[in-house]
Amino acid sequence: MSVRELVVLGTSSAVPTRRRNHNGYFLRWGDQGVLFDPGEGTQRQMRLAGLAASDITRICVTHFHGDHSLGLPGTIQRIARDQVPHPVRVAYPGAGEEYWRRLRHATSFRDTDVIVPQPVGGSGGCPVGEDEPFTVTALPLRHSVPAYGYRLKEPDGWRMLPERLRHFGVRGPDVSRLQREGALELAEGRVVELADCAVPRPGQVFAFVMDTGECEQAVELAQGADMLVIESTYLDSEEHLARGYGHLTARQAGRIAARAGVRLLVLTHLSERYEESEEPNFVSQAGAEFDGPVVLAADLDRISVPGRR
Repeated sequence: MSVRELVVLGTSSAVPTRRRNHNGYFLRWGDQGVLFDPGEGTQRQMRLAGLAASDITRICVTHFHGDHSLGLPGTIQRIARDQVPHPVRVAYPGAGEEYWRRLRHATSFRDTDVIVPQPVGGSGGCPVGEDEPFTVTALPLRHSVPAYGYRLKEPDGWRMLPERLRHFGVRGPDVSRLQREGALELAEGRVVELADCAVPRPGQVFAFVMDTGECEQAVELAQGADMLVIESTYLDSEEHLARGYGHLTARQAGRIAARAGVRLLVLTHLSERYEESEEPNFVSQAGAEFDGPVVLAADLDRISVPGRR
């Protein structure tokens, strides 16, 4: 299977620290590259991670607070400067159109026509390009400004069973034909159905939930996700701040992951108030609610999306 991994470019919240850059997350999905919430310093972090502007095929912006979007002008200008030839679709909250326009044309540069804006609103999906192997769903979250989370899902498929293929005598190019057409006529007029030689295989799901309070939409976005990347700005001791500013604690992030049946939970977007010695508490507090694997993201981490079920 093609490479599917999260490259973490930044993990701080409003204020970057010595160890944590502003937000930025690059999802490599085969030949597709989705950049989420490019904050300041995204270009430099991409350079350190060995990523090029031409690797980006889509950008998803959750909301227009600066730590999630001030990297847009430089990223777009780099796409133009490097003469990226393919379309780069940019999803963002339609309610923030004025901010999109300001960031899109923040300074003077030789522009490009490959940037395709896709404002989102209400509850629904983003238009999908012919070359994209997944659907993109955007749902509103609960924050102080209009904010959306994103869910990427590949189509469901089938897992072929070698022993059943042998039983029916299906081999070589006929295996691909059976997958493609759903049925195959064998010798003597016998017909074998795809379900005779395979079992359903759920498509992989990646969910991205940033600044929000606890809400049902966050659970819906994360439902059955193979990987959930979610903000965990605060620890339990600052739950009152999370409630006041429309953010999550690590424990609340764990609770969302547990309700949604997530396979791998990735915590990020940490407040600058916490010292390195306090960071294990994020994992332990999320783990009190979620019994699956929990990763506290660090800048320049590479985290593989769990393989298909």
